[in-house]
Amino acid sequence: MITIAMKSKGCVDRNSLLSINHSRRQDALSAGSINTLNRPATQPRPRTQPTGSVVPPVRTTPSAAVPPARTTPPASIPAAPARRKLPAFQKPVQKGQKLPLSADGTISGTLKACFGWNTSHPECDADVSAFLLGADGKVLGDSWFLFYGQTESPDKSCHLQTQSGTDREVICIDFQKLHKNVKKIVFVLTINEAFTKQLHFGMMQDAYVRILNDRNTECVSFRMSEYYSNVISMMIGEIYEYNGSWKFHAVGNGVAKDLAGLCALYGVEVSD
Repeated sequence: MITIAMKSKGCVDRNSLLSINHSRRQDALSAGSINTLNRPATQPRPRTQPTGSVVPPVRTTPSAAVPPARTTPPASIPAAPARRKLPAFQKPVQKGQKLPLSADGTISGTLKACFGWNTSHPECDADVSAFLLGADGKVLGDSWFLFYGQTESPDKSCHLQTQSGTDREVICIDFQKLHKNVKKIVFVLTINEAFTKQLHFGMMQDAYVRILNDRNTECVSFRMSEYYSNVISMMIGEIYEYNGSWKFHAVGNGVAKDLAGLCALYGVEVSD
């Protein structure tokens, strides 16, 4: 099984993987506890004074003293993330198209899969992951995928990096080190905490992947044009080996699954 670390809350073990993007359960209120909500605190009973003495009045707190609920002024609501300019796509393809990654389909050096996107929602944050699959369409093992908590493949061939330029994230693939049983690498964009914050791909824009060779020349690129409100993870593209040649497939299909769901989809063992 794989151990996955949360992006912003430190490491967690495999037993807490399925809690990613889910809200914490709260106990239901009873009829008795409901009546106690917003009830003013009981004031202490006045002290009994001897006969003939002056009894001071009991101070009471008027109902108007109850503070109103705190609200966030509109000016403090965060703005959408800064937009990034799109690169100039040299060899764009459309959804569903397949294209060899070189003239003869062979790759002897390094490729870079570069990813970018913009969003229209201030809390919408996409993450890149990659699943290294065998001929059966499943990962070679539980550690054969990349994400923000595991940025290197077991064979040291693939590395996930965050970028500050035009591309937001990049996966470098060294075909000299790539395990011979890896026949496909699927690239996925997943919206972080989508279930908890009710986020979806309808809030995404300008999502793309472009493949560069070791001379930084574009081999192929794909910019998405379809965004769905019932999708939180998007298989944006994949590279695969077919009859000895490596090709790119512009997939552009999404699912309503988070990172844990994707792990199960591609054969990564996840505990209940």
